[in-house]
Amino acid sequence: MTDRSASLIAYLNACIENRLFPGCALGIIAHGERRIIAAGRLTYDQSSSPVTEETVYDVASITKAIPTSCLALALCDDGVLSLTSRIIDVVPEFTGDFHENITIRHLLTHTLDFDFQLSAKKHLPPDAIIEAILGASLRTPPGSRFAYANATSVLLGLAVERASGMRLDEAAQYRFFTPLAMTRTSFFPASLFGASIAPSEDDPWRGRIICGEVHDESAWALRPSVVAGSAGLFSTAPDLLKFIGMLLECGELNGRRFFARETVALMHANALPPALGADAALGWELNQPVFMGTSATPATFGKTGFTGCAIVADPGRETGMVFLANHTFPKRRDDRSAINAVRSTLADMVFEKFSK
Repeated sequence: MTDRSASLIAYLNACIENRLFPGCALGIIAHGERRIIAAGRLTYDQSSSPVTEETVYDVASITKAIPTSCLALALCDDGVLSLTSRIIDVVPEFTGDFHENITIRHLLTHTLDFDFQLSAKKHLPPDAIIEAILGASLRTPPGSRFAYANATSVLLGLAVERASGMRLDEAAQYRFFTPLAMTRTSFFPASLFGASIAPSEDDPWRGRIICGEVHDESAWALRPSVVAGSAGLFSTAPDLLKFIGMLLECGELNGRRFFARETVALMHANALPPALGADAALGWELNQPVFMGTSATPATFGKTGFTGCAIVADPGRETGMVFLANHTFPKRRDDRSAINAVRSTLADMVFEKFSK
């Protein structure tokens, strides 16, 4: 795999030179073989530490898939939940529009059209934010529109907690992180990994550089009362490759089964009806060339994080990548066009060079 990495290293160094991010870690898995490429530094200061494969990044909305949605699917495998389980049967204080008809499937497919953005509630105390989610109105009936939203994943996280009897971070540690030996993955990284965490942003709202605490404002505002299902996980490229490798092995790794094969198949199959005109799998984004590359197939699945991170995997090609970067440092950009171009280019290069 080494000889095929030279062009990837050159491309990542060019991105750093162009100040798209100060440093990054790229993990590749192809036909069971793994490779980590680290480049740049934690910040643009030349005295800052170099990025290594041990560098910990805030993976932002990748949290929605790993672990939140995957925990819900694992509970479905256990028979504790099902895709048709009603939210009110798990979280009875949910009283929003259509509350009697909303199911786990709606949450996993992001087909709840909330009438507010969670970021608009970031100034409220945690209890008030949760109350706003539990009593929210919907613009359209559940299942009638794909509407990606943080509130959906927070609600799914609450359902996971109620069904599992554990806090979200504890359930993730028990179900995935410990058995997969994801030893540098945590919702509370500051005391564990310290100086090896990449900073996310010099944030004017909080008045400090964000490093080791969740970057997403609404997820941060929910702490410490709630570990949000929408954002807040910190991890490394090798750790996330273990998770992706398990999914590419149809839910099994090192002789231990984490998901039924049929459940993994639902993670890379379109779960939306044709009338919605969109692709989304259960818990994952699907067939999105904007960040998955021009060679994305109908079964290519993945997830992005606002901080700059991305996961892209294709079971048919037995290949996947994990890209971690602090694109939001020192300041977030006006849009995601630049980082999506990087993600898409990397995905194309990885699939071209390693999937054959």
